[in-house]
Formats: sequence, C-alpha cells, structure tokens
Amino acid sequence: MVMKMFLLLLPFVFLSSVVVVVEAQGGSISAVDLSALREIKNSLTDITSSSPNAFFTSWDFNAPDPCSSFAGITCSSSIPRRVIILILGTGLSNSPGLAGTLSPAISNLSELSQLVLFSGIVTGPIPSQLGRLKKLSVISLTNNRLTGSIPNSIFTLSNLHTLDLSHNQLTETIPSSLSDMFSLKVLILGSNKLSGEIPSLPEELLHLDLSNNELSGVLTRKIRMPLTLRYLSVSGNRLLGPLSFLELLSELVYLDLSMNHFSGTIPSSLFRSTLSSMFLQRNNLTGGVPQLPPSSFATTIYGPGSIVDLSHNSLTGELTDTLAGVETLFLNNNRFTGAVPMNYVESVYSGSTRTLYLQHNYIAEFPVKEGLPLPDSVALCLSYNCMVPPVPVGFMACPASAGAQISRPLNQCSAFNTSMP
Repeated sequence: MVMKMFLLLLPFVFLSSVVVVVEAQGGSISAVDLSALREIKNSLTDITSSSPNAFFTSWDFNAPDPCSSFAGITCSSSIPRRVIILILGTGLSNSPGLAGTLSPAISNLSELSQLVLFSGIVTGPIPSQLGRLKKLSVISLTNNRLTGSIPNSIFTLSNLHTLDLSHNQLTETIPSSLSDMFSLKVLILGSNKLSGEIPSLPEELLHLDLSNNELSGVLTRKIRMPLTLRYLSVSGNRLLGPLSFLELLSELVYLDLSMNHFSGTIPSSLFRSTLSSMFLQRNNLTGGVPQLPPSSFATTIYGPGSIVDLSHNSLTGELTDTLAGVETLFLNNNRFTGAVPMNYVESVYSGSTRTLYLQHNYIAEFPVKEGLPLPDSVALCLSYNCMVPPVPVGFMACPASAGAQISRPLNQCSAFNTSMP
C-alpha cells in the first residue's frame, strides 16, 4: 500500500529519471559539475564492483560526454550542460547497492532538481550543504545506514516536493522549521530513530509517514495536521492522547496509528468507505464501534481491498453493522459482547469479507447459516468467546496466538465487568 500511494502522489519523480538525453552538438558538461561527480564517485563504491550490474562501471571520466554515458545522470540541454537529476545506484533487485558516504560535493551541482540514492549500505551524515541546492524538488535517500540528525538546511528548500529519508539510522528531533516548507507534499521519515514530539506540519502535505521511530507526546489539533492529508502513518512510536485530532481529516484514505498509546474513543468520522485502510491495533482505545445513522450508509459501504484492524484494544459493547462488508477485519482481543450482526455473517458467507477475526472477546452468538459451508477463501476465527463456536474448529482459520482453548471459562463471562480478556 505504501508503494501504491507513493506512485500515485509522485507520477513524475522517477519517470523523469528515464528521459533520454540527446547530446547537444558541440556540447560539454560543466567543469564544475564534472569535478563534483568525480568527488561523488571517490566517496562511494559498488558493494560488488565486479558485478556486471555495478553502477559505477559506466563512470569513465575519459569519456567524451558523461551526460550520455554516465549511469544515473540526466543533464540539461543548454551549454555548458548541467546535471539536473542524479540517481545513485541501479535500484535493481539483484544489485546490493553502494557503500561509502555522501560527498558534500553534491552541493556543487547547483542545477540539481532530483537526488535519489537507492538501497545500499551508505553510512555517515546527510551533508548539510544540500541546503544550497535551491532547485531541489525531490530528495530520496532510503534504505541505507545514514546517521546523525536531519540537517536544518534541508527545511529551507522552498521548492522541495518530496523528502524520503526512510529506513536509515537518523536520530534527534524533527526540525520545527518543517512547517515552513510550503511546497512539500510527501514526507517519509519512517524506520529511523527520531525522537521528541511531532512539530507542526506543512499546510498542503498529502503523504506523511513517521512510522517506527521513537516519537512521543500528545497529538492535538495544535500540531496543525494538514486537512489535505491522504496518507498518515505514525505506527510504532510512543504517542499518546485521544484521536480528536483526526476528526477534520476528511481526505484520508490510509491511516495507521497502530502500536502506540492512544486512548479514548474512535471518532465516528473515521468509519467511512473512503478511508479503506485503517490500522488502530495495539493501543488503549475504549468505547465501541458506533452505529451510524441510516443517512450515512451510502458512505460506509466498504468494498474490495478494504482493511480495518481494531484488535488489541479495550473496545466494548455489541458490534454494530458499521464494519460489515470490510474485506479484512480484525476485531480480536477486545471486550465485544452480544451477538454478531447478521450482516457480518452474510458478508462472510458471500465471500465479500475474506478475513474476520473475533477471537478473545465476550461474544455470545455467531448466527451461522445452517447447511451452508464457509467459502474456502474465508479465514474466520471465533475461539475464546462466551460460546461454543458454531463453526467446527477444523473449519476455522485461527492464528497460533489465539491459543488452544475453544471457549472462555464461564466465570469470566459472568464476571465480565471485572475481568480482562
């Protein structure tokens, strides 16, 4: 899903990297740029330089026209030709990538608009000198071993559209000057070691991924979550507080707040079919799944590909019809009671709901359809509830974490208000 959203929001980021550059007659690369490329090559190396897919094989500084012969280089057509796109690494699945460090000489490529570093084991800090490249619209330095803080200078780049520094070892806080980046639409800083609170965000941000860091604090409306957000992931942090900051984010199609310490009830505005991927598992959420008014049914009909995970919280009450029809639905390890609404059962038997996990609740009834077998494609788990599952154990698809017990002990069901699931 993360890749689908990235391609959706950035149709031009990587397509432009394959543009064929036609050599201008009598043209030559800028001497400044050529010197910068030499320093860049001196600070990096192919992990397997003997491989036929080695990136730097084509970087022959005796070649007559590096703009047409160097891999990863796109130049302007004007003379002297300037490097406008620099893509380091092949990005091929069978290529281990590059090692070394990023040279500050990159900042001498003053016409650069896109800087991409593919997966490898490049170490060291991100050069603060990148802040000199005022034409940069894309910085993507993912899946390496970059360390240190994110340079403040990057947040002065007024034309920056996309910043992806994910899957590195970056530390310290996210600079507060982030909110001043009015052109920024995509920010991906996931899977680092960033700490502190989330600062206010650019007003027109579309895609935000801060997952798997060490961020903390309470998310409130004071943080100014952009109303334009379509993708939001802050999973795997130490964030606190209620979810009220989400109530006005009507453009969201993907939401992942899992594995934090969020509390309180789930806003009813989040239960809509346009928010087709919602992950709230492993928090401290309470309350129940709201029963939405009939007037809103047209906007809450979930379709193929939809997924909702509310598992491992403290949600209570009887299930409502709101989530019937979700293709992949995890409601396990909560405190739901009563009978499962018939709409859920019909969705399971029709195959529109392909996964339904209800184990480790206090559910008393799942009204099966007599004589009608479950579709082979359905994964249904009803174990450890306040009933004997009406579906034979052999026909259920429970994960190993569900345990071997089929039903809850009666004393837990009768003393529900003082028991934990």
